[in-house]
Amino acid sequence: MTDFRIEHDTLGNIQVPASALYGPQTQRAIQNFAISGLPLPPQFICAIAHIKKAAAQSNARLGLLDGQIARGIIDAADALIAGKHADQFPIDVFQTGSGTSTNMNVNEVIARLASQSTGQTIHANDHVNMSQSSNDCIPSAIHISAALALQQHLLPAVRHLHTTLLTKAAALQQIVKTGRTHLMDALPVTFGQELGGWAAQIDENFQRLVATLPALCELAQGGTAVGTGVNTHPDFPARIAQQLRANTSLPLVPATNFFARISTQDTAVAASGQLKTLAISLMKIANDLRWMNSGPLAGLNEIQLEALQPGSSIMPGKVNPVIPEAVCMVCAQVIGNDTTISIAGQSGNFQLNVMLPLIAYNLLQSIQLLANACNHLADKAIASFTLNYPHIDTALASNPMLVTALNSLIGYEKAAAIAKKAYAEGRSIIDVATEETDLQPAELARLLNPRNLTGV
Repeated sequence: MTDFRIEHDTLGNIQVPASALYGPQTQRAIQNFAISGLPLPPQFICAIAHIKKAAAQSNARLGLLDGQIARGIIDAADALIAGKHADQFPIDVFQTGSGTSTNMNVNEVIARLASQSTGQTIHANDHVNMSQSSNDCIPSAIHISAALALQQHLLPAVRHLHTTLLTKAAALQQIVKTGRTHLMDALPVTFGQELGGWAAQIDENFQRLVATLPALCELAQGGTAVGTGVNTHPDFPARIAQQLRANTSLPLVPATNFFARISTQDTAVAASGQLKTLAISLMKIANDLRWMNSGPLAGLNEIQLEALQPGSSIMPGKVNPVIPEAVCMVCAQVIGNDTTISIAGQSGNFQLNVMLPLIAYNLLQSIQLLANACNHLADKAIASFTLNYPHIDTALASNPMLVTALNSLIGYEKAAAIAKKAYAEGRSIIDVATEETDLQPAELARLLNPRNLTGV
């Protein structure tokens, strides 16, 4: 027994591990691109397998591919779609910019599996890659994998976070707290209003993400190498899109212009922009939670996040806001990914973008990270935090900004003087206002009632 077998491609012979399902072009890529050790994600391989399956189905129906060969390709692609043979796709994300190496990796694995199951010699290029090019397959796989990841993972997670925020906001709707602008005391709000604002942010992000799906469902498939559709049947683009719709349940259609879809990644750039916006929203919410949880003595100490783990290796009893911190790191990564995708999107030189694997990797990573972050933030921070009622009430009662309610009666300057005196002397606004104005205590109590100032 030998550890290697000899395979042949247009560059000559090469040793391939005897147990490998892939062939010579994959082996060359493994040797050429030992850069990061980061392979493309399974969702992306799954999307390419969907394309190979749909291409075989379409080519068979168009009379271009033998039925038994097509059946072998379809069965092999189904195995990859199911997540089998995941260790056979080791090629580094930093590879040829068209993703040809990964396309051929999938072609070779499918060809070998199909050959084994049918007993026929099934060729990676002539059969599995029939009517396709890496140049339309990889852009199409970016769109399909991103659309599936959005639909199956991120959108449900965003919806879950939105629902959790609404539930918590309703439970705390009547609890009044000190509002803050510039990190300084401001007019009062309710916890329900504050969390309702977060919920509105998340809902707006959900709607923006949904709006990206129609463009992601436009495919380059059928344009082949440069957009002209050379080596395809005239009906192939419509056929494969129809077959992919049936196989994935996505509303996939041929692109209105193959040249645009192959030479640019504008849709991926736009989708990444929406992911970045969601990341920015999550970072705002996570940082608000960190501030509200700060303390317990020297911070705001309005809420107490669920204690999930000890917070220090040296300070006993310390508990940190670990989930908001983790979410903030996710957001930083997604914002960085968006910058990478933006630069990669500018690399559409003439008829082909040449940073496609990098776009695929970063786009799918951002989607998965955000989905996980939304679920963690909802379940381990929003749903479970509790309120420190005494501290909230004490801070609210001594808030000098309550005097804003008197502006229309005594004027801005006199109200400011009352606020400053109350703060300097450590007294309540109502006490100082009773001394400094002609307003009756009952009227002041009504005007300065924090709840009345929230509009609830």
